[in-house]
Amino acid sequence: MTITTCVFDAYGTLFDVAAAARIAAAEPGREAFAENWPQIAQDWRLKQLQYTWLRAVADAHTDFWQVTQDGLDYALEAAGMADPELRERLLALYWELSAYPEVPQMLADLKAAGLQTAILSNGSPEMLAGAVDSAGIGAVLDDVLSVQDVGVFKPHRKVYDMVGKRFGCAPEQVLFVSSNGWDAAAAAGYGFYTAWVNRAAEPMDRLPWKPQVVLQDLTGIAKLAKDRA
Repeated sequence: MTITTCVFDAYGTLFDVAAAARIAAAEPGREAFAENWPQIAQDWRLKQLQYTWLRAVADAHTDFWQVTQDGLDYALEAAGMADPELRERLLALYWELSAYPEVPQMLADLKAAGLQTAILSNGSPEMLAGAVDSAGIGAVLDDVLSVQDVGVFKPHRKVYDMVGKRFGCAPEQVLFVSSNGWDAAAAAGYGFYTAWVNRAAEPMDRLPWKPQVVLQDLTGIAKLAKDRA
């Protein structure tokens, strides 16, 4: 079946989740943070994801902004840098995450090929709107879908169900793209044709399913989609 719809995870896939910490680290007066920011950014992201999984299995859903704050609080405390001013600065920067350089042209190429495009994310609608506006990619997206509408985080099947309900397409008509190996794998198990954007050259997750394609970045997505359209 041909691809009609290209759906992207947001954080880490379209938007650089390390950008907030990297920008803060370059600001004057943050020399101590500059020495520790890569580890803090890594811990922040890991705890953010872990808290979504734990809340999903415990049926204790909350807004993604809450788990984002909780993950940062853990990371800062672990580094011995639980500074309220630094915390507020990092959270403010998270609303303005930059897109990876190849994102705008890649999405424009998909739209030029007549494909539908969307984000499917754990992020809250407000957070996603801020990121989309900051990156200037709203004009090349047909929709931004948030798990807030179904009340559970990825990789629950209810999240992937949102794509077919919104676009009226079969799973086999969807190219799903994520930088999270577990997300790409679960989406493949759901029935999507999936691409894992493995920027960090990580090992494949040991799960019952595997993404069909592994890429280093998003530059090949438009060709991949058009070849199957």
